[in-house]
Amino acid sequence: MTENLETGRSEVGHFGIGKAEAASEAINTAQKQHLAYKTAYETLLASCCHYDGILSVLNQHRPYFESLPSIRRLQESMVIIPLPNVRSREVSEIGGQIDTRYRIRPLPCDLALMVCDPEWKIKTGIEIVLFIQRSHEDFSDLIGRWRQTQVELGQGVEWLMPREYRHLLAEGTAEPHPLFVVFTADEGEALHRSGRIVHGLAGSKLPVATQPLWEDDKGKASDDDEFDEFEPFST
Repeated sequence: MTENLETGRSEVGHFGIGKAEAASEAINTAQKQHLAYKTAYETLLASCCHYDGILSVLNQHRPYFESLPSIRRLQESMVIIPLPNVRSREVSEIGGQIDTRYRIRPLPCDLALMVCDPEWKIKTGIEIVLFIQRSHEDFSDLIGRWRQTQVELGQGVEWLMPREYRHLLAEGTAEPHPLFVVFTADEGEALHRSGRIVHGLAGSKLPVATQPLWEDDKGKASDDDEFDEFEPFST
């Protein structure tokens, strides 16, 4: 009888240890995945601040890529603003007097791209806003940032332009063009999440580009990726 009790306690003990080990492994996996998303996000955002980096993303959506006037004169054909701010004018009446104030606020997109005419040194009116998937984001979070950006730009705002481009008209368009970047993986929760996001964006007729989440997956990407078939400047 005593021997049976000891055996039972031993089995319960092993079961408890097994559950603890499984929980610890799940936590480690979640932390590793969070770090992978964070690293991939920061790396891509930094890369898109350079012309070759943003071109590699635009190259996955032909209408946007073809909107660039000149690939050879990129510095004069686009203005890149990471984590952009906008300024709006707010007019109110206080004591019978008109009070005008300017308010500066950040947009929820990750990068804004203004297409310019290299000959005339003016904006063409095409403004692309980039949304890079963040570590915590699922489909509703990503598209929610786009909807909020639509609200902000629809109110009539001015971009806070980089110093070297302040000669350009800063007024923002009320109809920006979005592009979403989703990080893909071959297994686990990240696989299901990326599939869900791409599926939702495709159903919403919104253009999407993909990037591998893990460094090891970059070599698996095809060199013959085809352009997508979205209509130009879907909203």
